[in-house]
Amino acid sequence: MRILQGQIVDIQKKRIYKGEITISEGKVIAIKEKSHAVEHYILPGFVDAHIHIESSMLVPSEFARLAVNHGTVATVSDPHEIANVLGIEGVNFMIDNGKKTPFKFNFGAPSCVPATSFESAGAVIDSDGIKQLMANPDIKYLAEMMNYPGVIYDDEEVLKKLVWAKHYKKPIDGHAPGVVGDDITKYINAGISTDHECFTYEEGLEKLQKGMKVLIREGSAAKNFDALIDLLPDHYERMMFCSDDKHPDDLIVDHINKLCARAVANGIDVFKVLQVACVNPVEHYDLDVGLLQVGDQADCIIVEDLKEFKVLQTYIDGQLVSENGGSNLESVPFEVLNNFNTLQKKSSDFKVPSEAKQIRVIEAQEGQLVTNELIASTKTENGNLVSNIYQDILKMTVVNRYNNDKPALAFIKNFGLKEGAIASSVGHDSHNIIAVGVSDDMICKAVNLIIAHKGGICAVSNSEEHIVPLPVAGIMSDKDGQTIGKDYAVLDRMAKDLGSSLNAPYMTLSFMALLVIPSLKLSDKGLFNGKDFKFVSLEV
Repeated sequence: MRILQGQIVDIQKKRIYKGEITISEGKVIAIKEKSHAVEHYILPGFVDAHIHIESSMLVPSEFARLAVNHGTVATVSDPHEIANVLGIEGVNFMIDNGKKTPFKFNFGAPSCVPATSFESAGAVIDSDGIKQLMANPDIKYLAEMMNYPGVIYDDEEVLKKLVWAKHYKKPIDGHAPGVVGDDITKYINAGISTDHECFTYEEGLEKLQKGMKVLIREGSAAKNFDALIDLLPDHYERMMFCSDDKHPDDLIVDHINKLCARAVANGIDVFKVLQVACVNPVEHYDLDVGLLQVGDQADCIIVEDLKEFKVLQTYIDGQLVSENGGSNLESVPFEVLNNFNTLQKKSSDFKVPSEAKQIRVIEAQEGQLVTNELIASTKTENGNLVSNIYQDILKMTVVNRYNNDKPALAFIKNFGLKEGAIASSVGHDSHNIIAVGVSDDMICKAVNLIIAHKGGICAVSNSEEHIVPLPVAGIMSDKDGQTIGKDYAVLDRMAKDLGSSLNAPYMTLSFMALLVIPSLKLSDKGLFNGKDFKFVSLEV
């Protein structure tokens, strides 16, 4: 039996009072008002309502060891990334590894593997695969339906996946960036209940008014908090917080607790903020997560105050899993799985013979997953298109890692490199190798470094090279969170020393092959217009 004293935050009754909580066998068995001198606050634990654990580059058990330090007790997790590499085997890996820790992972069935037919993935999960996953009690929901054109235009296979989710009475998550009007109405009417991709106030408001639940996303790359936070005061019962993608160095620093602090600093009522951060995900997804009521699982946190939300202790099922910023969770052994089958490349593989005067260029945007399409003048050498560091228009490649195919090539603006190259096998959604560099030689060097390690993120220059290996499916480390977080920070610093002005160059890079988010992206099969959903030529 354990007794916790403090100022108890009852979110449902919008009340704070001094009292004590009695915990026995993992559950809250009594809550009593009681006068005492303890000034800290006891409240339900935080829930990240949509995250890809793989983006932390950590396996679930290692992710948990960092997340609990920030008061996170549960996640709603889409194993979409590993599924694109290893299929259902990858999903089962995440579930099994997550069960080895007290942390409450709630995995969904990835609805779009591959995300589109316009790229090469390592696996396919069709409607029969979704049926198999939906029947699994460990699968809580159908994960983000990124193929919104398939819903809007009645694609038979897409609709079958939705039917199986409804058959098993499990929620369906959405993914519809910029989709509004009649299209979003049809999307919602198909049974899709959430969206974490809103990037304007007006878009979020329309979706809320039409019955969707809107998630405020603030991750390492996509940052929509400022655009959407003003919706929260009037719509707090239909909103949630999420990261979507959280890199390891960021996860060491903060998680959902930071969003609570920012929301309160914006003058929003603390009960409304905590409803969004703690209660709404539990109720929407019917999670086995306690909300600090008698009879609930004892999933609660103690914070210093209700402004900064500095976490002093985190409890899951009554077990003290974090105290004063240190995790009590242990590392656990696991099998390393992968799917990496391409050969080393030559510098000549990255040449682009052309006499074109103008080309289409991907414009990356700070803090956004959406890109723009630019038309730019070319720079050529010996009849080949090359990077132009003075205009910040750099060559980019996506290399199929599942087969030994010819690299796809394009150009991108706003990465800012003045020398060298950066590369990664974390390339949403199919996780092929993606690289940006100042020359064909540098790009080739970076790509081959990734291939040699069968996955990782790296930076190279004429004088040095640095890589963080990611041997688990080519997207996750087999190391602990503190180690990978520090190694990643070193690599991030090197990319910026090479000239990148982006806040999160590797996270931004990882989304430049994400075809389901407009406008212009690059897959291993070519340059792709995400608005029209079709390939386009590099040359204008």
